[in-house]
Amino acid sequence: MNNSIYNFREPVNEPILDYLQGSEERRLLMKEIEWQKNEQIEIPLIIDGKEIKTGKLGKVVMPHNHKHVLATYHQATEKEVNMAIEAALKAREAWMNMAWEERASIMLKAAELISKKYRYVLNAATMLGQSKNIFQAEIDAACEMIDFLRFNVYFASLIYKEQPLSESHNLNRIEYRPLEGFVYTITPFNFTAIAGNLNTSVALMGNTTVWKPATTSLLSNYYLMKIFEEAGMPAGVINFVPGSGALISNVVLYHKELAGIHFTGSNNTFNHLWKQVANNLPNYRSYPKLIGETGGKDFIFAHSSARQLELATAIIRGAYEYQGQKCSAASRAYIPVSIWNNIQSLLLNMISRVKMGDVVDPENFVNAVIDKNSFDNIMSYIERAKNSPEAEIIAGGKGDASLGYFVEPTIIVTSNPHFLTMEEEIFGPVMTIFLYEDDKFDETLKICDETSPYALTGSIFSHDKYALITACRALRYAAGNFYYNDKPSGAVVGQQPFGGARASGTNDKAGSQLNLLRWVSPRTVKETLIPATDFLYPYMTK
Repeated sequence: MNNSIYNFREPVNEPILDYLQGSEERRLLMKEIEWQKNEQIEIPLIIDGKEIKTGKLGKVVMPHNHKHVLATYHQATEKEVNMAIEAALKAREAWMNMAWEERASIMLKAAELISKKYRYVLNAATMLGQSKNIFQAEIDAACEMIDFLRFNVYFASLIYKEQPLSESHNLNRIEYRPLEGFVYTITPFNFTAIAGNLNTSVALMGNTTVWKPATTSLLSNYYLMKIFEEAGMPAGVINFVPGSGALISNVVLYHKELAGIHFTGSNNTFNHLWKQVANNLPNYRSYPKLIGETGGKDFIFAHSSARQLELATAIIRGAYEYQGQKCSAASRAYIPVSIWNNIQSLLLNMISRVKMGDVVDPENFVNAVIDKNSFDNIMSYIERAKNSPEAEIIAGGKGDASLGYFVEPTIIVTSNPHFLTMEEEIFGPVMTIFLYEDDKFDETLKICDETSPYALTGSIFSHDKYALITACRALRYAAGNFYYNDKPSGAVVGQQPFGGARASGTNDKAGSQLNLLRWVSPRTVKETLIPATDFLYPYMTK
């Protein structure tokens, strides 16, 4: 009998590889990219450990070359969704009763497999299927996914060892039970690591999942699923179910054993899910836990004392890395009039050096947006800016979807702090800048706080400590992740727990033990060592 008490040490973040010209990692990555480009694979559903092919097919294409098919995939029907639910419920008993350190070992093995064996497979799939350049794929599919797996094990150990006080006459303990039922995970296209974490964080705490992956990230997500299986994930713990979100949700959300939803995606979709769950509350065994990270209208706010080169660099990186398709991407900026001329020159110089194209060319800083719907949506905002007397496009403004879904990095300057591109989430490479008078710093902070319904990330650039403190207080609820003198993106697991409130989600902080706590239902157990034998209390007797 293994009666050891495991106390996992805090890990260190996975080192980011450089992929310099002539390096071995670059050679191996390019070799894997070439193989995946020339090998069209078939992606099945994976339910209860079995590969299922429905014959209802779709295609996975490269966003930067949408005529190039990377894979065909099978889509679920209602039958397969019900199978996935039953598989998750069947697997639940054995999985929840497994010693938690055994569950942890599976997560740690998956991390090692990604780090040592499948790094280039996962990165190449993310690059080709989601149009990420080398660096963006490396920090996401490899490093962040590895960090989630390793750090969550450590965070779980902190949760499990937290126990209540016991007195001499009783023994008290808390049992961190998994939720009663199954968890529905709905994952986005933009981060391979988020897709993995939305499932493994839940599973680590003893739950089983029905996973609806984004259609536009199926290649990397399928490889993730295969890695989890190789790591020893038992059949039915995570059930991989590609297909129509509406069809899958219409089955899942009406099942009485739905215990929770782990979601990253649009605000509208999460709101719709919440309403469906609310309408079905009388039919559930327990109240489902709804954990969601939705959208953002993330800002960079500059004070007149800001270091200008640092500010301009943060705007370019924050707004245009991964084509602005990060929930945390900078998409609005507030800049004092006194420094604008210099900032404008720096921005235009930098943006003139930005190269755009295929992910295979390491010199391309910007690649394609994810699909035609995204391309059309982004271009519609740019067109409205072109036709508005309140806005001027000073860089970019063009798009071309003939080969891939390419949108130029675009800068809009507006005279109206409430112009639609200052308020609405675009999810593309579009930055809108409002210029404010230097003596209206406090007033403009208030505008920034009240402009958008979102509250995910934001940053303040200032060399004046008092201005930093003022901004931090004024924007207390405007961002769940707030940065001093840095771009508002790039949160690292274990360092900056991630999440926002208001319309940006439930702020349950992925990358910390706060998120893991949502996936347990604690039970307090009190054992009285010598029970009472008389109902009367001592003071009642003579």
